Amino acid sequence: MPPPHAAPLPHRFVYLASQSPRRAQLLDQLGVEHRPLLPAARENAERLEEERPHELPDAYVRRVTLAKLLAARRRLAQRGLPPAPILVADTTVALGRRILGKPRDAAEAAEILRALSGRTHRVLTAVAISAGRESPLRVSVSRVRFAALSETTIARYIASGEPFGKAGAYAVQGRIAAWIEAIEGSYTGIMGLPLYETTKLLSQARVRLEL
Repeated sequence: MPPPHAAPLPHRFVYLASQSPRRAQLLDQLGVEHRPLLPAARENAERLEEERPHELPDAYVRRVTLAKLLAARRRLAQRGLPPAPILVADTTVALGRRILGKPRDAAEAAEILRALSGRTHRVLTAVAISAGRESPLRVSVSRVRFAALSETTIARYIASGEPFGKAGAYAVQGRIAAWIEAIEGSYTGIMGLPLYETTKLLSQARVRLEL
């Protein structure tokens, strides 16, 4: 038997409450075993990402991440799955005070990319973990500068399909990287899961890390 007051054993895995393959790949990079905890068909997961009037980007990304975490905790309880920490994240792109979400169509994707062309914007990714009664959260903030994007470049990028389903209408690991002049901050945070902040939270939650 373990001695009195012994530290709890590390968790073997986490639940990843995200449909993003990039986040799963980044957890693989850390050597963290993870299992999906995805919304059921009846859940309106996109509704959690709706903006509120006059909401600033930092407040938005924190609120959405905690809302996703609460929904994931309910999901875990309803499905009767084995207990384990739950990891969630949310990424938003901000141009000043303006939040640039996922484009609804090609016209909105073009409008967003024109706004980012030749300018520096912020990428904020919040990551939170639920372990027991605690739900610590950290936010990574990075800055990305695009070169000027011609209308031809924008049209070709939209035709690739890459902008859809992504905040700010782009994926940093995709072909748009050819027009990124500078990055300041966390590359993995821009991808959708800042590994430094994530590692700190996983360690805090006593999740086994292969590092």
